[in-house]
Amino acid sequence: MSLLDDFISLIFPKICACCGNSLWKHEEIICTYCDFHLPKTNFHLEQDNPASRTFWGRARIESATAYYYFNKGNKVQRLIHLLKYKGRRDIGIFLGEKQGLLLKNSPLFGAVEVIIPVPLHKKKLMKRGYNQSEQFAVGLGKSMNLPVNPYILSRQKYTETQTKKSRFNRWQNVSEMFALENSFLLEGKHILLVDDVITTGATLESCIKTLSAIPGIKISVAAIAVTMH
Repeated sequence: MSLLDDFISLIFPKICACCGNSLWKHEEIICTYCDFHLPKTNFHLEQDNPASRTFWGRARIESATAYYYFNKGNKVQRLIHLLKYKGRRDIGIFLGEKQGLLLKNSPLFGAVEVIIPVPLHKKKLMKRGYNQSEQFAVGLGKSMNLPVNPYILSRQKYTETQTKKSRFNRWQNVSEMFALENSFLLEGKHILLVDDVITTGATLESCIKTLSAIPGIKISVAAIAVTMH
């Protein structure tokens, strides 16, 4: 198949999702140069970090992490945009696999038993065709060898996009909008709740408060990126 693959790559060259340059044979999704220079956080090694501080005094969690720092106009924003709006599910899975390797060996996340993606409302899911957070969760599950359950937590209220809302309006927009089904499956479990980007943390906070009603549950959080305020 290598000759056929070479021929296909000539007609449809694989390009880096960050910079648009052609990928070498050994590269996937992101070129080596971009991968090296993307702003990684290493929060998986720190209990006290900007991602976990987002939830201080708001929601009880075990640990929180994000793979990258998100800034407007940076390459991480481009990755998230392609994942959310351009059908690039492969980016979510790829980044999940990369982050999962780190979390699997982290003392903060090694005890996680199941991965729960932040759900989309049915209308938005039909419009987009997939949940970007679930794609990320699938990648994490592959690397961490953990099950992903996208069915226990559901979004009951259709909300407008959060992008241009203030912190208070974001919180108001997602307050009491999630529901649980077959929640007994998570009793006594340490779960990893995952989303694409932590901005104000309003959506995740609402999820955490809903999930916290489950007896004995422990909740940690992981995201592809976190914004710096």
